[in-house]
Amino acid sequence: MADAPQTDTDETATDAASARPLDVRRALEAILIVADEPQSLVSLATALGAPVAAVRQAIEALKADYDGEDEATGRVRRGFELREVGGGWRIYVRADYDPVVADFVVTQNPTKLSQAALETLAVIAYRQPITRGQIASIRAVNVDSVVRTLLGRGLITEVSADPETGAVNYGTTELLLTQLGINSLDELPPIAPLLADGTEGFDGDLH
Repeated sequence: MADAPQTDTDETATDAASARPLDVRRALEAILIVADEPQSLVSLATALGAPVAAVRQAIEALKADYDGEDEATGRVRRGFELREVGGGWRIYVRADYDPVVADFVVTQNPTKLSQAALETLAVIAYRQPITRGQIASIRAVNVDSVVRTLLGRGLITEVSADPETGAVNYGTTELLLTQLGINSLDELPPIAPLLADGTEGFDGDLH
């Protein structure tokens, strides 16, 4: 069956839609809901062709909306929040609902990183900069393949070389901060209470 010819009414409706002023707040919401990494105000303003000041105002309005602080929306606190992380903005699950979401993810979508990879990533996060040999000493296993996996995932990177041995020192990346929903390593929880004696492998400064 052939498509019906476009009428003058259809053309008028299309022209009206294209002429309609952009709702910056809703446009931001549409972008942020699909963004897989934080977006800076400048990048968002560029994407929308809107002034940075207008984007900043819209971001603040969305944040207030999600936090239940906007009277116009009936002060409904959402299960997600708009959070500034790593120099940009992204929508995250609200901390109150982390347990239920974590349970869903574990049940429906098993973690893509092995336990060995997670343990190695934790060692690097808390002890960086750290060499592969030092990581292996703490974990008491060979970590070559796990380190390669973490490098491939972009969660760690080579940050420097040991001046005495030439061994590569590893550290975490901005991607890890983004995945954890934090701005800096200083926001990581204290590790000592989670260890048997509070010190093994993690004595001294943590970062």
